[in-house]
This record gives sequence, structure tokens and C-alpha cells, in this order.
Amino acid sequence: MNNFFLNMAYEEAKKSYENDEIPVGCVIVKDNKIIASAHNCKESSKNSIMHAELLAVDRACKAVGDWRLDDCEIYTTLEPCMMCMGAIIESRIRTIYYGTICKNERMFDINKLNNRKIDIINLSDKRCSDILSDFFKNKRKN
Repeated sequence: MNNFFLNMAYEEAKKSYENDEIPVGCVIVKDNKIIASAHNCKESSKNSIMHAELLAVDRACKAVGDWRLDDCEIYTTLEPCMMCMGAIIESRIRTIYYGTICKNERMFDINKLNNRKIDIINLSDKRCSDILSDFFKNKRKN
């Protein structure tokens, strides 16, 4: 089932790519059903906080009618940044699945997160790293 939900996050990442945004996509799942999905739209919105994870958390909260997303899982194509990780922690999501790591730097301190009882699982999906590499390679050409 993990692959299905990561595939859906990847489909969201492709939307970002098509819109010349950093290709990151995200879905939030409750009871094996997607309740929210989003992709990056920082460039088009001209807003630095329009990350896929933040948008998905906002939509999931609206879908369940509460800020607590205790029974939810999040699937994202790229490991969450510190800002997104903060929102995920605050919303009480307990399991984070991501497709690839940020190659430049560790985005969060795993040791500090272990105190929060959050499961963080790298699904190591090559497509997730490939779409990012392709995006930045094309940016450097221009």
C-alpha cells in the first residue's frame, strides 16, 4: 500500500515540475484513504511557505475538521524540511514516509524526533530523486 500512496505523491510532484516549481508532492492518508494532496507552489504563489507538506496538512485539517491528525500518515516525495516537519509534528501525524533524501544537508535531527515517537521511513524511490535531479539540471542549462 505504501507504494500506491507514494505514487500518488509522485503524481503531485509531476504537477509541480510541469509548473516550473521544485517537484515535491505530498498526500495525507487516514484509514487507507487519501484525505489531502498537494504539490509545491512557491513560485506561482510568490509565497515561501507554499510547500507541498504544509498545503496538504492544511487541507487534511479541513477534511477532518480538526488540527489533530493523530490517525494519519503523510507520504512525500522529498524528506520534509524543518518548517514542514514542525507542522507535521504539531498536527500529530505519527508516520512520515518519504521518497528521497535531501542530498545537500540533513533536513532534521532524527535524534530529537525520536522523543516525539514519530516513525520516519525512507522508501528510497529512485523516481523521486530523478525528478528533482532532472529539474535542477534543466534549471542550470537556462
